[in-house]
Amino acid sequence: MKSMRRVPVVAAMAVLASTALAACGGDSNDSGGGDGGSTTITLWTLEDVQSRVDATKQIAADFTAKTGTQVKIVQVAEDNFSSLLTSSAGSGDLPDVIAALGLSGVNEMSANQLLDTDMATKIVDDLGADTFSPRALSLTQDPDGTQLAVPSDGWAQLLFYRKDLFDAAGLAPPTTYDAIEQAAKTLDSDTVAGITAATAPGDSFTQQTFEHVALANNCQLTNDAGDITLTSKECVDSFGWYGDLMKQYGPAGNQDVDTTRATYFAGKAAMLIWSSYLLDELAGLRDDALPTCEKCKSDPRWLSDNTGIVSAIQGPDGSQPAQYGEITSWTIPTDADPATADFVEYMMNDRYVDWLALAPEGKVPVRKGTAADPTKFIDAWPKLKTGEDRKAPLDSLYDAQTIKAIADSPDTFQRWGFEQGQGALAGAMLSELPVPKALSDEISGGLSAQDAAAQAQDDVQRIADSLPG
Repeated sequence: MKSMRRVPVVAAMAVLASTALAACGGDSNDSGGGDGGSTTITLWTLEDVQSRVDATKQIAADFTAKTGTQVKIVQVAEDNFSSLLTSSAGSGDLPDVIAALGLSGVNEMSANQLLDTDMATKIVDDLGADTFSPRALSLTQDPDGTQLAVPSDGWAQLLFYRKDLFDAAGLAPPTTYDAIEQAAKTLDSDTVAGITAATAPGDSFTQQTFEHVALANNCQLTNDAGDITLTSKECVDSFGWYGDLMKQYGPAGNQDVDTTRATYFAGKAAMLIWSSYLLDELAGLRDDALPTCEKCKSDPRWLSDNTGIVSAIQGPDGSQPAQYGEITSWTIPTDADPATADFVEYMMNDRYVDWLALAPEGKVPVRKGTAADPTKFIDAWPKLKTGEDRKAPLDSLYDAQTIKAIADSPDTFQRWGFEQGQGALAGAMLSELPVPKALSDEISGGLSAQDAAAQAQDDVQRIADSLPG
């Protein structure tokens, strides 16, 4: 996701070279380059785009100048994290802290008892738990309320829609199942699809997209007892609604992260479900992902100016609006050097805005401010410059209502399994992706919603039965 920079899925990346593996061990007792025994902490960062690594190194250098503590930074490919974690834990070479680790990674470490939860709790308490998004804290806690990691920021799954088309047709914003379906039906034509969203099997983007709409209808992966609940009425109805929507009003064929974006950028879809990583591309700030609609050719900002954004949506069985989102955290392994706490607090306070600036479109702050200035970070975030080949502040690209919807989105984030203590199952599902397969069998293979839900239920149960413990 972060390394490809724009794709809300785990990106394919090269495995770390053996020389990098050798450098990954925690070395808090090292001399830090022979400068008289100063402390050195090791940071693994999953923000491994080179420009972001360079910016992190500069922040770390400033921390060293301030405290004397050296910070060794190791770039880690997201798809190589689990194998690297296993080998490093086995050899006793875990780092002191891991940056930008998602919820599945945090729960994987928790399941293997590799987390210093006391240090994470202390950091959150020192910074002030009431300065964080409550939802971000709950998603990074175990069912007993133990703080597993320090939530840093997140990206949001969003529904993008053509305001010009909606206004011309007199349609309400697509905030509910009914409103989305009505808009797709009204705006679907021979030249414009009513909506484009992921349907490809074997694709984690399809998992994220369907989970987004399923959560809106209160479809949960499990109940609090850990029983799989994909055959519940809420889930069957979600399978049925999404499948019918894609079959009737979506483009033909399997749709993935690239085709959905391309269709919307070409002006050939009235709605799109994608992540907040789309925000700079939509505004024409990245040359390899430019909007291509007819009016975009003379005005690269035309599509962003005519796009509305909905964060959380609500289905008929949902008690409140909900959405899919990813929270990334500062994660502290066991046996971390005590100086690690000072570094994480520095990153979450003194340099938090600089950290968010690495990719503000995909780093929505989950710490909103400080005790003295409760909105300090949430106010600074929209003024940060986004973009690749060109840059512009977020609030110069999108109106105040859109900015607020995105800024508030972490408060409505939900995820399958994590709050029910089934984070290990949610993570294990990503290797087989049974839900996208069942969904694809419904959309392209003629499977009924009930049968698709039952197929997903059986496959997830098999995965759950295979998990240790």
